[in-house]
Amino acid sequence: MVEFDTIAAISTALGEGAIGIVRLSGDQAVEIADLIYKGKDKLESVPSHTIVYGYITDPRTNERIEEAMISIMRAPKTFTREDVVEINCHGGILSVNRVLQLALRNGARLAEPGEFTKRAFLNGRIDLSQAEGVMDLIRAKTDRAMDVALNQVEGRLSNQIRLLRQALLETVAHVEVNIDYPEYDAETMTHHILKEKAEYVLKEIDKLLTTASQGKILREGISTVIIGRPNVGKSSLLNSLVHENKAIVTDVPGTTRDVIEEYVNVRGVPLKLVDTAGIRETEDIVERIGVERSRQVLKEADLILLVLNYGEVLSEEDRALFEVVKDMNVIVIVNKTDIEQRIDLDAVRELAKTRPLVTTSLLLDEGIDQLEQAIADLFFEGDIEGGDLTYVSNTRHIALLEQASSTIKDSLEAIDMGVPIDLVQIDITRTWELLGEIIGDSVHESLIDQLFSQFCLGK
Repeated sequence: MVEFDTIAAISTALGEGAIGIVRLSGDQAVEIADLIYKGKDKLESVPSHTIVYGYITDPRTNERIEEAMISIMRAPKTFTREDVVEINCHGGILSVNRVLQLALRNGARLAEPGEFTKRAFLNGRIDLSQAEGVMDLIRAKTDRAMDVALNQVEGRLSNQIRLLRQALLETVAHVEVNIDYPEYDAETMTHHILKEKAEYVLKEIDKLLTTASQGKILREGISTVIIGRPNVGKSSLLNSLVHENKAIVTDVPGTTRDVIEEYVNVRGVPLKLVDTAGIRETEDIVERIGVERSRQVLKEADLILLVLNYGEVLSEEDRALFEVVKDMNVIVIVNKTDIEQRIDLDAVRELAKTRPLVTTSLLLDEGIDQLEQAIADLFFEGDIEGGDLTYVSNTRHIALLEQASSTIKDSLEAIDMGVPIDLVQIDITRTWELLGEIIGDSVHESLIDQLFSQFCLGK
């Protein structure tokens, strides 16, 4: 275990609540907590993994600061593999801050963002991919995204990466023995054996990469922008998907003056749903600003929901919107089927081409199921794979796997060209190193600092 000073931070969300937790971790965690605790027994005499009741007091004035339950967890059976103390007090902002300040005045240091999880990694409790899974678990927006993150925290991806690294390590070691100790009676490494090993590793890496697009969506969500002329039902669509009145709905064109964002769960997939101001030419200065913002978020979107009005003739503005989104993932929605039809659906289908077309009446709550199915079909070919599949969802992991796939392919090309085995071994070793960067076995300290700085304070 690496030795560190003792850190402290508030580990619950700031705000009013029933309980707030101040967490300490380090060799002096129990000793510092003892300085500010008064109860039946001293904390140093309390058995590990127990909770005791008492008061948090200021040792300088003997003033009672808080009533608290104190959890004592001694190394190495803790998240950080250090002594950990959690002070459970009332959840008001003032109360938890006063407890934290007492801990800091009596020897603890304020933890940096993600430092508890960083210590768990540096002390060998978890590897780097599991640590990143913790962050994904905190940020998960749907049950399915949470399942993917939980699998990563439990080490499913790490175990697969370690198996591949072991296969590569055995191969490299075999080559080294043949080169350095030819007198030993070891099986000679041939191009054929080397190719079998490399093909196996490539197959497994590519299998992981096939989950990358779905995994990344589950982790980050689909940035989805609703566009259309004013008063076609964009805000009603957002409200229907969110199941809440987030946007103002009126018959007055241009009611939405700004971009409205909301996360929604569509069949286990998080959608970052953006309702935009109607894209049109306008003299209204405020609305014009909203239109410009709409154009900007449009460029960054993964999916466009283009809404048309069933009760209005297809206009030049509608046709212009099809041109704006011609190279994007688009689902066309013809809304307001509860009123008399004036739109030419054949013309809409011609403009939509191969893109999905869904008709809805948001007023009557009709067509939302078909829309959700169209989204699932577009990104997941109808559904998400079962829970036994290991998803690769982290952008860093995906990039490293792609590099590893490239280097192992280089080794296969070299084998086919008859390049000497000791030179082929260079690409094999590089693949082993790249896979090691995923789990943190071979990674620069600056990257570790950067990754953990993205965590919330107290985690």
